[in-house]
Amino acid sequence: MTVKEKISLFPHLPGVYRYYDAAGNVIYVGKAKDLHKRVAQYFVSPERLTRKTAIMVSKIADAQYSVVDSEADALLLENNLIKQYKPKYNILLKDSKTYPWICISADDYPKVFLTRRMEKNGSRYFGPYSSVMHARNLLELFSELYPLRTCNNRITSDAILRRKFRPCLNFHIGKCRGCCIGAISKKEYNDNIEEIARLLKGGGREMIRHYRKLMEEASADLDFEAAEVYRLKMQSLEKHYGKSLIVNSSIGSVDVFSLVFDANEAYGNFMRLHDGAVIQSLNLGFRMNIEEEQSTVLGLFIAEIREKFGELSREVIVPFKPDVEMDSVEFRIPVRGDKLALLELSLKNAKEMRFNALKQQEHTDPDEFRMKVMEELRTALGMQELPRHIECFDNSNIQGTNPVASCVVFRNAEPSKSDYRHFKIKTVIGANDYASMKEVVNRRYSRMLTENPDDLPQLVVIDGGKGQLDFAYQALAELGLTDKLTVIGLAKRMEEVFRVGDPYPLFLDRNSQALKVLQRIRDEAHRFGITHHRNLRSKAQIQSVLREIKGVGEKTEQRLLMHYGSVARIAAASVEDLAGLIGKDLAQRVHDTLTQ
Repeated sequence: MTVKEKISLFPHLPGVYRYYDAAGNVIYVGKAKDLHKRVAQYFVSPERLTRKTAIMVSKIADAQYSVVDSEADALLLENNLIKQYKPKYNILLKDSKTYPWICISADDYPKVFLTRRMEKNGSRYFGPYSSVMHARNLLELFSELYPLRTCNNRITSDAILRRKFRPCLNFHIGKCRGCCIGAISKKEYNDNIEEIARLLKGGGREMIRHYRKLMEEASADLDFEAAEVYRLKMQSLEKHYGKSLIVNSSIGSVDVFSLVFDANEAYGNFMRLHDGAVIQSLNLGFRMNIEEEQSTVLGLFIAEIREKFGELSREVIVPFKPDVEMDSVEFRIPVRGDKLALLELSLKNAKEMRFNALKQQEHTDPDEFRMKVMEELRTALGMQELPRHIECFDNSNIQGTNPVASCVVFRNAEPSKSDYRHFKIKTVIGANDYASMKEVVNRRYSRMLTENPDDLPQLVVIDGGKGQLDFAYQALAELGLTDKLTVIGLAKRMEEVFRVGDPYPLFLDRNSQALKVLQRIRDEAHRFGITHHRNLRSKAQIQSVLREIKGVGEKTEQRLLMHYGSVARIAAASVEDLAGLIGKDLAQRVHDTLTQ
């Protein structure tokens, strides 16, 4: 039976399907609300498949399926099978980092500590925490509120009765209540542990209210010492949660998911809120080996979080709908208010993860990093080709004097300084940036068409707004190059990207690598042009003083400057000294002119 014949028998039920290659290896695992309809899409219209998906389909030698009760169950089964088989064409988790957890040990007198390993020994684990600093701050808070033991002694009631242990330094300085010598009862100690567990579950606001009530009751009973203890605990909690992310407590318990996509990779952030405070936050990365819908990636992300943390909250905030529906879970896309602010905060975390991954890759795999930068720039500008060769133009003049232009070249997102060029403006009189830009672009590419037409850039960047861009485009149109390359303008004030024919500027993400490479080449063109213009001005200033003197030519000027070093020193020299270099009559004229 062929694969097509086999899938024609797939049922119209929710489930998970698996594709095998000729060697019997699982190459893809997918979920479906309707197995028959979903799998048939790969074979009914193969011309609609993307290139990578078509390659995968060509390698399918067998297909199997498993039926489940619901779409949510299909999502979880798919996630488990992907982890089991690690199929070649599936979305795979990139993040191998082990995040820390806060553990409450399963002892008679439990310890509270940070760990990266979870053991099945009855201990309770809370987290994971994407920020080690946040987890340590919580432990410091618990140490301040509840002086707990930190030793590794195996403390039992029998050991306490036999006086097996001696109190350590922490007991004497007030950082431990001395459970090893029975200075605190087992019930009181474990009550403290349960209060810590409530705090870790997000009950901070509830505990503040609890301590306020106990403080007021103790005050009413004139037990001011106990009231002071409760007041200090309440203040410690308020101080800690004042530093934490607090939103409107009326939001209640919600989960937040966000995703940032970058070519064939995605970066996600998950946050869980309880009583208005973030109690969990986790970043995960995904690699997509074939083209996948964003909703599919979000669905896999949700399945992974559900496996780690159990059931989701009743309300889940997402940037777009996932490709799965779940009973008792409402997926909400906020458009305003506190919930939109939460989504934006989660998105900020995802972007930060992406930025850190790119920065790390810049050092470990610079070639791959540059490819990503160029791909991001290509996508942002809607280009067909990868911008491997970029050229940027900038004009420089001061009140129309010494007008020049610079052309800076980047190859594979890096400067190619041997290709940099300077231009003196020849046909434009005065300070006319628009006409100067047209002249320079025309000269640059008319010469390139004659000498090396195969080395045309994919992207031309004009330093300026719509005016400079329009004149540069006119030059390219006269040369017949408008269909062979992309030209844009980059305005410095708002970092706006102008495109030909588009009345509205494009604003790239300020943290994106696409904008950074455009800024870098623009700044390099400006630096290169300004340096050249400054040199021309210095030369012109010298020439305007010495060359205007009758009888002083280029060689005489050089002789004087080489001997004295500057025009000021020439002016300070006596006629007799000057005469030794250029003759008595000319020396007199130079001296008289410079000392007038």
